[in-house]
Amino acid sequence: MLGHGAGGGIEAPDLQCLAQRLPRRGVTVVLVEQPWRVAGRRVAVAPERLDEAFLAVCDQQRPRTPLIVGGRSAGARVGCRTARTLGAVGVLALAFPLHPPGRTDRSRADELLGTGLPTLVVNGDRDPFGSPGELATLRSPRRRLVIVPGADHAFGIRARDGGAQARDAALDAVVEVVSDWALETADARRWRPAVDECTDVTGGREHSP
Repeated sequence: MLGHGAGGGIEAPDLQCLAQRLPRRGVTVVLVEQPWRVAGRRVAVAPERLDEAFLAVCDQQRPRTPLIVGGRSAGARVGCRTARTLGAVGVLALAFPLHPPGRTDRSRADELLGTGLPTLVVNGDRDPFGSPGELATLRSPRRRLVIVPGADHAFGIRARDGGAQARDAALDAVVEVVSDWALETADARRWRPAVDECTDVTGGREHSP
């Protein structure tokens, strides 16, 4: 169950890519469109109302298989805040907004660290909402951080760094990482919460405390 960010809907390329390709790997994806988007509004509602709407949809669509919640940006925050209530086994945080751009004093680290569940964070290394270095300092035995080289908050990549072709290749790698993590996390017998690591989507480890 994945939600979208405050600046867009479920049409985001990363969400669509996961929704289209993960089912082929045995992972069902449900994209949750928040009521404010359905109503045609341009400004997201308060976090409490986002959580309420997400909880309601998840309760209606309650799967029989292990549940992973999350989404991109604001949707990732909603997933972090609601995961325990929903009985989820893990949280997927795409482009997690650690803080507003330039406002490191307004950290949302407590949401990310407070899940108490296996959490996969996938962020671009040019994301103004939180650098790889900042995210890597948030150590937890159940958190994995994957960095998308050259990507911004929307996982866009500049033309000089490869543009759309590089973004497509990066999203391919993200699908691989998310698929493997989701299948492992959903299988409680295989989950071993012992590693806090940071890698990039090319497979090269950047940080392993």
